[in-house]
Amino acid sequence: MGNGILSETSQPFRPRARVLQLLGDELIGSARLAVFELVKNAYDADANEVVVRLDFGSDPGPVITVTDDGEGMTLDVLRSVWLVPGHDHRRKQRLADRRTSRHRRLPLGEKGLGRFAVHKLGNLITLVTRARDSDECVVEIDWNELIAKPFLDEAPVTIKMRRPRVFTGEKTGTRIKVRQLRTTDWSRGEVRRLHNQITSICSPFEEPSGFQATLRVPGREHWIEDLPDVSKILDHAIWKFSFRIDNGSFDWIYEFRQVPGFKLGGRTVEKSADRLKLPSRSGDDRMEKKVVADDSDFDGIGPVTGEFHVYDRDREVRQRMPNIRLLENYLDETGGVRVYRDGIRVYNYGELGDDWLGLDLRRVNVPTRRISRNIILGAIHLSLKESTGLVEKTNREGFVENESCLQLRRIVLGALGALEAERQLDKERIRRLTEKRDDPTATRIEKPIQELRRELERQGMRDKLEGYVARIENQYRNMQETLLAAGMSGLNLAVVFHEVERGVRALHQAISEGADMKSAARQTRDLMRLLDGFATLLRRDSKQEHSGRKLVKAARRNNLLRLRHHHVRLVCPLLEEDEPGFHSRFAFGLVLGALTNLVDNAFYWLRVRWPEVSAKSGDHQRKLYIDLSRDFDAGPAIVVADNGPGFQGDEPENLVRPFFTRKPDGMGLGLYYTNLAMELNGGQLAFPQPGEVELPDGFDGAVVALIFKESR
Repeated sequence: MGNGILSETSQPFRPRARVLQLLGDELIGSARLAVFELVKNAYDADANEVVVRLDFGSDPGPVITVTDDGEGMTLDVLRSVWLVPGHDHRRKQRLADRRTSRHRRLPLGEKGLGRFAVHKLGNLITLVTRARDSDECVVEIDWNELIAKPFLDEAPVTIKMRRPRVFTGEKTGTRIKVRQLRTTDWSRGEVRRLHNQITSICSPFEEPSGFQATLRVPGREHWIEDLPDVSKILDHAIWKFSFRIDNGSFDWIYEFRQVPGFKLGGRTVEKSADRLKLPSRSGDDRMEKKVVADDSDFDGIGPVTGEFHVYDRDREVRQRMPNIRLLENYLDETGGVRVYRDGIRVYNYGELGDDWLGLDLRRVNVPTRRISRNIILGAIHLSLKESTGLVEKTNREGFVENESCLQLRRIVLGALGALEAERQLDKERIRRLTEKRDDPTATRIEKPIQELRRELERQGMRDKLEGYVARIENQYRNMQETLLAAGMSGLNLAVVFHEVERGVRALHQAISEGADMKSAARQTRDLMRLLDGFATLLRRDSKQEHSGRKLVKAARRNNLLRLRHHHVRLVCPLLEEDEPGFHSRFAFGLVLGALTNLVDNAFYWLRVRWPEVSAKSGDHQRKLYIDLSRDFDAGPAIVVADNGPGFQGDEPENLVRPFFTRKPDGMGLGLYYTNLAMELNGGQLAFPQPGEVELPDGFDGAVVALIFKESR
């Protein structure tokens, strides 16, 4: 032969016999997931019912039997499909839209690997199956013998044909019995989890037609008989939210149900053709060009429908709820949001330990607004035919992390954001009744300070410690301004102010419990040092006289790039004139931050109403107006208006409440910050109604006014 080659031969791959068992171990994460896969196979077989039986009365150990009444398999299908790992006949069926004859189902399987579930469960496997007008086929596999063979082609599997014994008469279906289980720890808790997993294969909201999965545990029925009925658990939800999103159109219904023991009426909100606001990819929507969903966001995903049932685990509510322990145990075990395609669950979304939406992390950042995984039972429904971009992982644990999967997460979080905005309003109604507040900055330090002074008076210590208390109060105010001017996050603000209030209340408690003068003075000095430490973190911006024109000019300068980036036309008559407008004494940085918050909001909501604008377009669909107004009795004002969607009927008292927002990524502190900044500088924040302030034509969105106390 040429080129120095002495000989040439060909050799096919010869897999070891043990490769099938290795694949079963690697591809199927647990015995429970293996059973789940066998149940899914029954669905693909067009079954009405699949029964999983876990029998502890067998010798030498438990036996698992999975029996369905599906279409069964012929000898040819067994030989050419079931015994051919990786066969893609299900995938071909789905691509060709070939549906089952009885229930018109598209197959869930596509990789031909689900049969490895039986190898995961145990060493001895007996399969009995019968198709219509056929005899029964029986396959017996002893993995102890099979893997003793060196190669797969040396380990044949025998198929026996016989007269029907299991599926007699007109019956068809498949029964798989697994003995010598490889997982032997089938404790009561594990069996209960298996029950929940098997029964969760069908959506409780959109069950597939004619399919039911059940678990039987002969002799140990009491292990699962007390498990709660899902429908009853759902009835205890305080909030219900259902939605459908198709081609970017967002239809939803929000329901707040009455809470036992509270004199609160229910509330329902329904919207059609709403815009779905998407959370940003980076967590910062300021430079995000696209903030609402459109048709392109559903490529490879198709229509998305869903239901969220949300509960309240605050002490004031839970103590009024019936069977609260059972409910909380269920939420701890099964809480989360699950995903279903054609009504059949995609494992392992919503499993214990799986937080695919990052709900718990979101709640850490905004604890009072966000919904955590252990207070929600949710379901997302997709069409198997239309969600072609969502590909299940080979290990059966969710979708491949491609662009469609990442986009599905954003879509679901956008829907959840709509629920959280409405829920925050009703949470506040509950808090009013329970006198619970989540205002992190409690300017509301007056109450603990007053209580402290009363206790000092009662103990005869007022004269000696009043100087300290006054300094604490003043330093608290100064620190509040400083931290707000720095734009610290809501979480940091909450921590700082919580520590200050806690310090005041701890001092009050020490004095009321009889602390001597020396101890009280020492604790007071410690609290002052805490305040000093916070205050020195940042430079304090003292109040001076400034012009309104200077303030607006700085806001425009700081946002020039963003105006261009988002194609927003700024209308600002004040800066086209030479006169200063008005003068007032205020902390410039603090109020500039307040004005910037209003501009930030305008940029976001302009993109919601006008999601598509061209850089070459001359009509400037997105418009922002900032100017001086003297239409208010309280003083001159800087008015900020836009042509976005407006405040959508929200009351001003809710707009300035901490943590209330309709942005999916919002902290809900922007308008709260702005309102507080104006109050600290002797001004106020106002939300004029149409006609209360003069505006140019075309500004029909949100209108906000910063009202100042004019210098004399």
